[in-house]
Amino acid sequence: MIRPGPGHDLLLTNPQSADQSLDSFAMNQDDLWVFGYGSLMWRPGFEFSDRQIALLRGAHRSLCVYSYHHRGTAEKPGLVLGLDHGGSCRGMAYRVPDEKRDETMAYLTEREQQNYVYRESLRPVDLIDGRRVKALVYLMDPRHSQYAHGLTPEQQLAFVKQGEGVSGRCSDYVRNTLEHLHQLGIKDPALNWIAARLD
Repeated sequence: MIRPGPGHDLLLTNPQSADQSLDSFAMNQDDLWVFGYGSLMWRPGFEFSDRQIALLRGAHRSLCVYSYHHRGTAEKPGLVLGLDHGGSCRGMAYRVPDEKRDETMAYLTEREQQNYVYRESLRPVDLIDGRRVKALVYLMDPRHSQYAHGLTPEQQLAFVKQGEGVSGRCSDYVRNTLEHLHQLGIKDPALNWIAARLD
């Protein structure tokens, strides 16, 4: 059984971690764009008027969130994806119709912010058609107790192998994520490395 290292527990941090820039969102941008890097890429769950492959700089897709419920337990945590600091991430950007803005924001808050693991932020993303837009992104909160910081690939692999929760095995989560990324033509060497060693 692999457990989180010192400094990690099950307590939740203060949920007031959203970037202040969201407060003035309506004044600074006409369209709501949402950036997805994991399941939002193939299962957004909201209406959109446009979607494009997009590049986010300054954060990368990583198995950096301890899962104590969906893909693990408190005794045997698994790992799920977050956007961790540094690098870049290729994902999917969705433009939301103006009349669906409030409904979409409410849906995303319920879906992504159950434990306040992520910080809502507006970040520039480069669309595949050459435009740059500000998109709503969900970044890993480094102050959160579920932040799995600084794990080696071997340590990540151990958590993925042991994790199983109410939504199934963590290993299946990684394989499914990688399959969908491949379908979209997006490469993720770190996930490839782990998936290749699960069997």
